[in-house]
Amino acid sequence: MSPPDRKEADVRALLRQPPGVPVPADLAARALAQGERLLRRRRVRLALVWVTVLTALLALLVCSLALDPWSEPPPTTSPAVGR
Repeated sequence: MSPPDRKEADVRALLRQPPGVPVPADLAARALAQGERLLRRRRVRLALVWVTVLTALLALLVCSLALDPWSEPPPTTSPAVGR
């Protein structure tokens, strides 16, 4: 038989160690609650972004209707400066 190699010795040493830190019993429930909170916050942020975008579009529409930028220029214009 060949002597055990270093990797096998490392694995055996890991298996002989006592288990790590115990996991709290309510860990899954707390993780679920935190995930739901994060999703709720993300939805609220997305809704706020949409409200902001739609408000900006409405303001642009009202401004363009009030200023009427597509109308014809006045028939008489001031004379050019320097002529």
